[in-house]
Amino acid sequence: MSHDSDLRNPDSERSREERNGPPGMDTEGDIESNWDEVVDSFDNMNLKESLLRGIYAYGFEKPSAIQQRAIVPCCKGLDVIAQAQSGTGKTATFSIAILEKIDVSLLECQALVLAPTRELAQQIQKVVIALGDYMEAKCHACIGGTDVKENMLALEKGLHTVVGTPGRVYDMMSRRSLGKF
Repeated sequence: MSHDSDLRNPDSERSREERNGPPGMDTEGDIESNWDEVVDSFDNMNLKESLLRGIYAYGFEKPSAIQQRAIVPCCKGLDVIAQAQSGTGKTATFSIAILEKIDVSLLECQALVLAPTRELAQQIQKVVIALGDYMEAKCHACIGGTDVKENMLALEKGLHTVVGTPGRVYDMMSRRSLGKF
């Protein structure tokens, strides 16, 4: 079974350790928030219809534990600190919140996601693009090792979300190609 399907279906068959982590680790993760509501269905999260289509097209059936507890407060603009194991749906959680908040009719950068590595930035970009497919949300990865002029052109043409590594994002801000934050 692929890792991607494990991310999408929290009930997929995996070994106890893959599913639950090392003995003693809390698989529900830790969330610090002044919000304690649990929403057990994407349909009950008051999300845009086009975003819901993207969520279901991506293969999600029901939200994971962290998604049940963190998507709504993130969408409401609350400060949320969420910590959970790999493969629990954290990337989709903040991606869904970002996509819910952006105005696709406004072709300018409305969200910035910083990632520590190029590979993670590209992976996050793919998730944002897939989930935002029916919204026609535009996302670009600004990462080292790619053409600076290509990054500048993508930013100039307009997009909604930038995912990038700190060095390249700083470079784009220094060049005034990115900077409404």
